[in-house]
Amino acid sequence: MRIAVIGGGPGGLYFSALAQQLAAIRDGPGQQHEITVWERNAADDTFGFGVVFSDETLGGIEHADPAVFGRMQREFAIWDDIDVHFKGEVQTSGGHAFAAMSRRRLLEILQERCRELGVTLNFRTEAPDVDQLAASHDLVVAADGLNSAVRQRYADTFRPTLDVRDCRYIWLGTDKVFDAFKFYIQQTPYGVMQIHGYPFDATGSTFIVEMTSEVWRRAGFADFADRDWAPGESDEKSTALIRELFDDIVGGHEVMANNSRWISFTTVRNEHWVHQNVVILGDAAHTAHFSIGSGTKLAMEDALALAACLHEEPDVRTALATYEEERKAVVLSTQRAAQASLEWFENLAQYVHQDPTQFAFNIMTRSRRVTYDNLRVRDPEFVARCEAWYAEQPSVVEPFETPRPSTPQEPPTERQRGSVETRTPPMFQPVTLRASGPSGGPGLTLNNRVIVSPMDMYVAKDGVPTEFHLVHLGGKALGGAGLVMTEMICPSAIGRISPGCGGLWTDEQRDGWKRAVDFVHANSSAAIGCQLGHSGAKGSTKLMWEGIDEPLPADNWEVVAASAVAYSDLNQTPLELDHAGLDRIRDEFVASARRAAEAGFDLLELHCAHGYLLSGFLSPITNRRTDEYGGDVAGRLRFPLEVWHAMRDVWPASKPMTVRISATDWVEDGQTLEDALAVAAAFAEAGAAAIDVSTGQVTKRERPAFGRSYQTPYADAIRNRLGIPTIAVGVISSYDDVNSILMAGRADLCALGRAHLYDPNWTLHAAVEQDYDGPGAVWPDPWRAGRRKPQTGRTDGPKPRLELIRSGATGTSHRRWRPGPSQS
Repeated sequence: MRIAVIGGGPGGLYFSALAQQLAAIRDGPGQQHEITVWERNAADDTFGFGVVFSDETLGGIEHADPAVFGRMQREFAIWDDIDVHFKGEVQTSGGHAFAAMSRRRLLEILQERCRELGVTLNFRTEAPDVDQLAASHDLVVAADGLNSAVRQRYADTFRPTLDVRDCRYIWLGTDKVFDAFKFYIQQTPYGVMQIHGYPFDATGSTFIVEMTSEVWRRAGFADFADRDWAPGESDEKSTALIRELFDDIVGGHEVMANNSRWISFTTVRNEHWVHQNVVILGDAAHTAHFSIGSGTKLAMEDALALAACLHEEPDVRTALATYEEERKAVVLSTQRAAQASLEWFENLAQYVHQDPTQFAFNIMTRSRRVTYDNLRVRDPEFVARCEAWYAEQPSVVEPFETPRPSTPQEPPTERQRGSVETRTPPMFQPVTLRASGPSGGPGLTLNNRVIVSPMDMYVAKDGVPTEFHLVHLGGKALGGAGLVMTEMICPSAIGRISPGCGGLWTDEQRDGWKRAVDFVHANSSAAIGCQLGHSGAKGSTKLMWEGIDEPLPADNWEVVAASAVAYSDLNQTPLELDHAGLDRIRDEFVASARRAAEAGFDLLELHCAHGYLLSGFLSPITNRRTDEYGGDVAGRLRFPLEVWHAMRDVWPASKPMTVRISATDWVEDGQTLEDALAVAAAFAEAGAAAIDVSTGQVTKRERPAFGRSYQTPYADAIRNRLGIPTIAVGVISSYDDVNSILMAGRADLCALGRAHLYDPNWTLHAAVEQDYDGPGAVWPDPWRAGRRKPQTGRTDGPKPRLELIRSGATGTSHRRWRPGPSQS
């Protein structure tokens, strides 16, 4: 094959070397492709300092080309620890296994390997026109970087999106050799800045400074950057200021620039990676924020996958299709993790009130790839210290201060690593929700932080709960959750979503719910809450399994809403409520709240989410009113708050109230996070014990960023920006995620829905999986014999010891980078 490679960075070079080797394997000794690489820069030009690799990537490199791996291995700086420097303390987590090296040396190794294998390398040479190359070669590999000209040429095929983010960062180097991966969180007079750095050889470290654009401007960096730059020129004035700002970190060491200028990170995504016989690779195809790994690592993984597909498939077209299908899924997963990490650093200021221990756990788990369980495997002592800290915190969750100090902290002091006894996992710590009234007493204490989320069952008869509700709610309570929530119970017949929805507009309905409440109280350790809500524009629809949100084929009732805006083209256009209608519905909520209290519910939640009536008032998409109940956020909040206050007047002052909101509508013209913060603050001021933070379901136009724990960042923002207790909900299905969310301080409780449909005893089983047997997971007496996990299938039984001296490391690896002959 004739192969043209545009771009002589690590991705293009590594692909060339691997493809050439595989030609000999496939076609016999002496057989070669004709591979030509064009690179516009000089062979020894490199921008940046170091590159870092994971064990997984290095394993692939070792298997693919032992010669390249062996040369890289001789250059590696190797370590295990991550140090988090924050508020004068150093928190260390070990067992992470990093290897880094000089970017310049990596390029030299790959260039040497390509020349050995007969690859033609052209430096200081622009590649011929890509159309010409495509016509004269069997394959064109475009590894031409972030600003790829090839991607731009075939943009109609690749369909790229470039997401330019807010934060500014600059790549620097220092001759201070760090001994681990370092996060420095610095409070400066201008705001919080973060540094992350790592060693790349015995002589230096990579040193990256990042901050929001607002902090960047306040610090004066914008004044230095407002000019034209020559190719390769560095921002020396910014470098000098950084040296001054972070003198306590670099001390007397040099801070070095290499084409170092302020950058806004750009996330590159492409719908397609292949145009005929042209394929994009590395930064040309995708980028992922540097906080979870290097672009070099991703590019070399691309190169390996592409070379392998060309070797395995019968022709170029099939190979490229296989490469895109195989590799794209991996990259998308990486980009999701990178996006979470990127956004975490964009919002860094919302976490500076946290204790150093919690902050360290938070930063470690920011991407959602590293979790509570994952950290427990890597460094059980670190997790034990975090558990001990969490256990010492007050169980009462209530609004708290979120100060943001503006003075620099004292020089850090090392916190000793030590063995701490294993404590209770966060999910099994008790929690107390404050009472709704100012003099209502201590509130409601739950024995753990797991909630069975409200889920409509659609089996009520004229609003009366059935035997199914008794078994459903009773079973979930027996399953160990701290709080079990009813489905959305409606205050009137026309407030139902469907004919199968439960209600509280009659005493018969009240008595039906009381039966379930009494069972839960008599037979379990759980509390039980009532969620009240009115369907609004989304009412008069079929049962879920008959067609969710689809209108009834007959016997529809008239639906009402904030404005005459239909949920979809299929649904009814609702009647806009006048003041008399608002008063009537408010009074219906009050009557239902009174009946909920008479039924004995422990908690009352007002449903202001998912496009139902009160949510319809909060969203600018569905609230088009011009009276005092529309307009800005304060106007749109007016009616939901009126309902809240009226309900609170009849709800027992000793019992808590919560509210569920949709924190975003997932459309550009909908409710924003800033709106959600205002809504949350208003309800907290009105006495809400916690904000149950959901999203969306307001309009069919929504495009949610659906995925694991995808709504948690909104609960996180409300909790840590406003100091308001929150409940996280939305695709939280593992106890690992629950523990991670709680320990990091992203929420105070977690609500799980479908996980409890799959396994009604989810909480009890989570306790068994974590070897926890305590007051946070109470097995009913008749079930206690089953609290040990049963055996499954045959086993080979205990194995004999066949090693005189056991192999493998014991305990957490806290290897530090200490250059010298003893380092390995």
